[in-house]
Amino acid sequence: MHAMQYEITLPADYDMGIIRTRVATRGSGTDAFDGLGIKAYLIREKNVHGSAVNEYAPFYLWANPAGMNSFLLGTPFTGIMNDFGRPPVRHWTGTAFAFGPADRLLSARFATRLITAIQPDEPLDSALQAALERHDRRQHLDGVHATAVAVDPTSWTIVEFTLRDAPPTSPDGECYEVLHVSAPHIAELADR
Repeated sequence: MHAMQYEITLPADYDMGIIRTRVATRGSGTDAFDGLGIKAYLIREKNVHGSAVNEYAPFYLWANPAGMNSFLLGTPFTGIMNDFGRPPVRHWTGTAFAFGPADRLLSARFATRLITAIQPDEPLDSALQAALERHDRRQHLDGVHATAVAVDPTSWTIVEFTLRDAPPTSPDGECYEVLHVSAPHIAELADR
């Protein structure tokens, strides 16, 4: 499994209805994309759920790297580049994935993303173990559809991503609204 995200920060007065329409008219284009475990079409709106910015920030969990490469290096990513320029794309190596008790993944309405830097003097196994323990607790919370943990060995960061029914009641990283979820190969994530 590979996690991936690009963030497109938009002007403070940007009409987020444009992004909502974009996803409503184009989001189903990844509903059968080869190699894609999950794509969550995410937005943050300024002054909503603690966000300081307007942002379009899809998050992906890839079942295999071939699908990720096909998306990024092929025609699908061209639409993003044509409309917003070429954003940097973050990616992490997956270490854990689990379904939560909510069984309607495609109806998830919120997501959280927590990125934690692994300090140079912190043992890697300790940092990862702490993230996996949070993951284990999170996967049993009411309203959680799925949760994942991944590591970026370039920046030595850990990302924890969770799809939910509602915003968390306590801080759990950045909070996003989910506009659409594609999950054509989700069963392949569950096998990991």
